[in-house]
Amino acid sequence: MNWFTNRIEDIDIQTFYDIVALRINVFIIEQKCLYEELDYKDFKAIHLYAKDEQHKIVAYLRILDPGVSYDEVSIGRVLVSPDQRALKIGKSLMEKAIQHVKETFGQTPIRISAQAYLIDFYRSLGFETVSEIYLEDDIPHIEMLLDKY
Repeated sequence: MNWFTNRIEDIDIQTFYDIVALRINVFIIEQKCLYEELDYKDFKAIHLYAKDEQHKIVAYLRILDPGVSYDEVSIGRVLVSPDQRALKIGKSLMEKAIQHVKETFGQTPIRISAQAYLIDFYRSLGFETVSEIYLEDDIPHIEMLLDKY
């Protein structure tokens, strides 16, 4: 598995197409959630992703610059390809993101809007809940913050 961190201008069109296709397959089709996938935030993001030996995207997230979604740096669109979830690479994906934030932005808080069923997963990485559960696109979410890492 090969890991990449790129701004959108450094991603070839085929790779970005594959990323968007996977995001649509997971968030819109699998989770049956209609929302605006292409929200222009990709232009203000660092895209962190892994490709397998066949060059298929198997894990992805985006790190958004401060001020794009929140005052803090944020991480979103976190996913692992359905056929790769048994490999438990979600934790590695998030650990790489946290490390990249630290290297790029310094020791700064990271805010996420997590699907509520993943609270324990994000707590295991050091995130703390900072809101009540709320609906986002009809899916229970909660804001979480990592400020000690």
